Amino acid sequence: MPNASTQQFLEVDQIREGVVVLKNKSLRGVLMVSSLNFALKAADEQEAIIYQFQNFLNSLDFSLQIVIQSRVINITGYLEKLEQMEKKQDNELLKIQIAEYQTFIKNLVAGGQILSKTFFVVVPFTLIELPGMEDAKKKKKDLTPTEDQFQRAKAQLWQRVEFVSLGLRRCGLQCVPLDTSELIELFWSLHHPEESEVGYYPEIPPELIS
Repeated sequence: MPNASTQQFLEVDQIREGVVVLKNKSLRGVLMVSSLNFALKAADEQEAIIYQFQNFLNSLDFSLQIVIQSRVINITGYLEKLEQMEKKQDNELLKIQIAEYQTFIKNLVAGGQILSKTFFVVVPFTLIELPGMEDAKKKKKDLTPTEDQFQRAKAQLWQRVEFVSLGLRRCGLQCVPLDTSELIELFWSLHHPEESEVGYYPEIPPELIS
């Protein structure tokens, strides 16, 4: 398939109104979730977190996907800014301290790549869960939703997203749903890691942001 485009191999059909629509017409909402340092918690706090997380998992009647994105942090711009500060500094003592700090950062980076980790929870909803859509599947009809069906499915999806957010907040985590532009940037960065590491993202046309 020499002329095949990358899009032909992606499961994503479109992203609209903060919802990822897959090619099988099912919907996905994506939450970005904070982390916590479990090891630094006291024993009773650890037990409380585990108990709350168990309760959260047991309360679910749908599947979830947990995604961890590791990205290399590019600090070239930060080092350049420090170098400029050093050149502009009139105080010799501060100038020496900035130079020593630059050396420290460079040695730290030389010891290995510095990674940042971002956590996401993907919440699903399928069209066949809507009343009447199960018959369409059995009869092998086109499952492309009408505008009304999409809005009803989206409402059901957001109810699940809010339920998941509440459960995770009870575990001491912060959650925020990604909007359309954030979802587009996320998927773009997954397929263009080198560009995203240096902070480059393409301009998103206004008509795609809704």
